[in-house]
Amino acid sequence: MNSPTCVIGVDYGTDSVRSVVVDTRTGETMGSAVHEYSRWKAELFCDPAKNRFRQHPLDYIEGLERSVTRALSRCPANVRKSVRGIAVDTTGSTPIAVDRSGAPLSLLPEFAFDPDAMFVLWKDHTGITEAAEINDLAHSGGVPDYTKYCGGVYSSEWFWSKILHIMRTNRRVAKAAYSWVEHCDWLPALLIGNTDPPGIKRSRCAAGHKALWHASWGGLPPDAFLRRLDKRLAGLRPRLYADTFTSNIPAGTLCAEWARRLGLDTQVVVNVGAFDAHMGAVGGQIGPGILSKVMGTSTCDMLVAPLPRGKEKLIRGICGQVDGSIIPGMLGLEAGQSAFGDIYAWFRNLLLWPAGEFASEKQKAEWSHAVLDRLARHAAKIGPAQNRIIALDWMNGRRTPFANQELAGAIAGINLGSDAPAVYRALVEATAFGAKKIVDCFTSQGVEIKGVIALGGIAKKSPFVMQVVADVLGMPIRIARSDQACALGAAMFAAVAAKIHRTVGVAQKAMGNGFEKTYIPDPCNAKIYKPVYKKYCDFGMMIEKAGL
Repeated sequence: MNSPTCVIGVDYGTDSVRSVVVDTRTGETMGSAVHEYSRWKAELFCDPAKNRFRQHPLDYIEGLERSVTRALSRCPANVRKSVRGIAVDTTGSTPIAVDRSGAPLSLLPEFAFDPDAMFVLWKDHTGITEAAEINDLAHSGGVPDYTKYCGGVYSSEWFWSKILHIMRTNRRVAKAAYSWVEHCDWLPALLIGNTDPPGIKRSRCAAGHKALWHASWGGLPPDAFLRRLDKRLAGLRPRLYADTFTSNIPAGTLCAEWARRLGLDTQVVVNVGAFDAHMGAVGGQIGPGILSKVMGTSTCDMLVAPLPRGKEKLIRGICGQVDGSIIPGMLGLEAGQSAFGDIYAWFRNLLLWPAGEFASEKQKAEWSHAVLDRLARHAAKIGPAQNRIIALDWMNGRRTPFANQELAGAIAGINLGSDAPAVYRALVEATAFGAKKIVDCFTSQGVEIKGVIALGGIAKKSPFVMQVVADVLGMPIRIARSDQACALGAAMFAAVAAKIHRTVGVAQKAMGNGFEKTYIPDPCNAKIYKPVYKKYCDFGMMIEKAGL
């Protein structure tokens, strides 16, 4: 049998980084490994009460080396020499301040423990005020509406809100920052040994969805807009970027240092990066009209459509429509929920709070793993018609439709007979209703959804949740077979950049893993959920109007 030609996909999630070594002929995973971020796991540099979530670049660097080398060590001996490409996807928007050489400020001794000098994680909402100011200026009529290609509303989860907040609140970081770089742009630059900010090939995916980049106004918003927003932004635009690239494009090849650290050849091609959900949609075999849902701590919902021949139709309330952000040569549309699995984790932690006072660390760990399974088993016994509790899934604000990170979750209909499984079921139904709001946002504006595919931890491990989502949507949901669909998608892009496959579509056909099961909606439950969904919508309108 001929030796395989392999590529590596590296997927940076919220809690860990996953690397897979993939046979480009079949899509078979030859070896894989997961590395949990040690500083993040210890809850360093974060303050949930202030919506501050930061990650240290050393977590990323250590995770890159350890996950890739472990994945390679688990492959047959002949695989290492057959690796031709490596591609990286990350969370986003997750930017960081860098110096003139492109070094993250937190890697410098004077900023080693400053959270503002670290990567600002996607779920960080410290820039809520700044997001509101961006929206007010963009919608003022005195300037072009630079939010029109990102759904009409700019979010505190995105690039400009985050960097402006830090520039306003941390003078030391603002003064030391030469430029700002997205996580998905910095890692490929690190691998090729060229982190010079003007020389980094920036991701079309990150720039278009999160940084207001669009070709029609020459890239990023002009300096006049940024200066009017805040004088601290004056002159920054030339130190950022003008051009952007889709992820089938090589960023370069492995530098000598990283070739040595990973045990690979310096001829290995490194791709331009992208966000995890976008590459995950490719790994899950997205196609036109198919909604791809990456379901984990949050959700990211993806669609692709042919590029418009005439005037582009603007879809309001979503997280952007970007040429080539998912599949090069197609329009990529993004939406999502700011919290999904995070809501279940919050409820679990709420229930287990007393254990933190009295139990051992070992006991707490055992209970933490078991409690959601036990809740799901008992919640599944409660029919949708029996549960009078209604909840909102805005525990981390709302991403789609119409981003609003100031919103908070709510629960209504509780009485003295309400138990934990009933509340848990209401929370699961709330996340499912949030998913339906996204579908409605698209379909009400003429975007056809012909099918749904799901990937990620929730999709693979939570049958109860997935059945409720299928019932609420009233649509079958196919579950991607791959355990690491985002990393597999990255591997597909690596195969294209290394010229093993001609296009992303060809790579999908050759390397796709297919689907392992389909959740079919229960017609009775689907009917019951229609009036409950209306109550969810009405409840949400009431809470939002009241400003609670």
